[in-house]
This record gives sequence, structure tokens and C-alpha cells, in this order.
Amino acid sequence: MNTLVYYLSLPFIYLVALLPFWWLRRVADFLFVVIYYLLAYRKKVVLSNLRNAFPEKTEAEIQQIARQFYRYLCDLILETFKTLTISPATVKKHVQFEGIALLEKYYQEGRSVILILGHFGNWELAGARFGIEPIHQLYVIYRPLKNKHFDQLLYHMRTRLGNGLYAMKETLRGMVRDRKVISATAFIADQTPSPDNALWLTFLHQDTPIFQGTEKIATKFNYPVIYISVKRLKRSYYRIESELLFDQPKDTAAHEISQVYTRRLEQDIQAQPEIWLWTHRRWKHKRQQIQHGKQPTNQSN
Repeated sequence: MNTLVYYLSLPFIYLVALLPFWWLRRVADFLFVVIYYLLAYRKKVVLSNLRNAFPEKTEAEIQQIARQFYRYLCDLILETFKTLTISPATVKKHVQFEGIALLEKYYQEGRSVILILGHFGNWELAGARFGIEPIHQLYVIYRPLKNKHFDQLLYHMRTRLGNGLYAMKETLRGMVRDRKVISATAFIADQTPSPDNALWLTFLHQDTPIFQGTEKIATKFNYPVIYISVKRLKRSYYRIESELLFDQPKDTAAHEISQVYTRRLEQDIQAQPEIWLWTHRRWKHKRQQIQHGKQPTNQSN
């Protein structure tokens, strides 16, 4: 069944990928009506997330952000398909790279770096933009899909312009193997980890489990940690900004990297809330409660 769905979907996916951006925007307008009004895709999740994240906003403001988010989501889906065929020249036209000087500096010094970002803006187009620059070899951490056909398609989409991928469970092994390469390893660090081994922080007014792996790897390799922000300028147009968080991660205090990254992402989301991935069940886990007179293993805020 999965194979059949893949082969039935493939012609449509490539047809969309071949459309120019102005056509993609028209298709996205139609898709918005289907997803937002007809299917109401994860609408309860989105509205609940927004209400909890922005308790100071009125219900009218929450509803407006939700509509703006779904319009962005439809653009994001189709723009992601576009990366299957997009040319380097078109990538440069649609994605500015304002923060490249910082990366060029570390590349000239022969230093690998860690990039840390969230599901904010179009991270797929940003990866394609990075891949065409003569700087660090980009490796992106990803979760392989269960459907092997779609996983292969995703792999092709993300590597066709020169980037590499590390499956999440193979990240450390891959980084050790490629240690002699001047690399930039990208961690999209706002996914939901297992609550048992997570660092708990307050994020958007809510108790939130945070991956600790990014911080542990940064301190182990002592690679500079750079925050990547992908701002949307208008439909189909983005700007990558980079900001140095830590030049020497080994000198940081415990949880400092995670805390600074979380606050920085929070600032971006508050400035442009409609371009973060609100359909994600980011707060499905709850912090462990005090039991039998013992404190939870992690009480960081």
C-alpha cells in the first residue's frame, strides 16, 4: 500500500516541483481553503498551542495568527516540493544569505561549526541556499521516514545541491567519521524529545522538554555554536541570518547553550509567530511531578 501511494503521488509531486513560484502561490491559495476550512487540519492543536504561548493576546488575535500560519504552511509545503528541481540561481534569488560573513570567517580558520535552528521560516530552502556556497560542507540531522520510498525522495531532495545528511541516531558516529571535513552540522533542535532524558525549560510560557544532545555534542567537539534564523520577507522570499552564540562551547556552564538557544528562538517566534510550526504537538509531555518526597531529575528553567 505504501509503495502504491508513493508511485501515485510522485507525478503530482514533480509537477508541483516544476511550477514557477508565482504558480506555487496560486496553488497554495487553493490548498489553504482545503486545509484550513474543509479539513481543519490539526486546527485544535494549533489554536491550543497559540493560546498557551500567547496568553496576553485576544481571541481575535489568536485566530488571525492561526489563519496566517495556515497560509504560510501551504506555501511551505509547496516550496519544499520545489527543492526537488530548483536551480542554484533561483535559490539565490529567493533566499538572501545575510549572515554568511560569520561562516566565511570560521571556514577560513579551518573550524567546523554547529548550526542550531528551529522549524521557523523555510528551513528546506535555507539548506539548499547554504549548499551552493563555497564554505562549510553542510550536514543536516534528520529523522528517517518509515516509508522507505518517501525517505529516499526526501534524501534526494536534501542532498541534490551538495548537502549531506546524518540520521539522528547516527549523528555522533557521522561527526567523528567526518571530523577532518570543515563542516557545519545543522540541528533543528525544537522537536520533542523523550521527557525522561530532556532538559526542562520554560518556553513560550510553558514547561517544555528540550533536547540535550545538541549541547553535549557542541561541548564534546568544541565547535562554535551559531544560531540560524530564517526570516520570511514576503511569500516565497526569505533571508538567512546567523548569530554566534558561543565560540568555545567547552567553557560554557551546564545547560547554558540550551537556555540561550531556547530564548533566541522564542524571540524569533514572538516577532513572527505565523512562520513557526504550530501543528507540531510540542507540549504533549508534562514535566515529572514530585513523587515520594523526591525532586524531578531536572528542574532547570
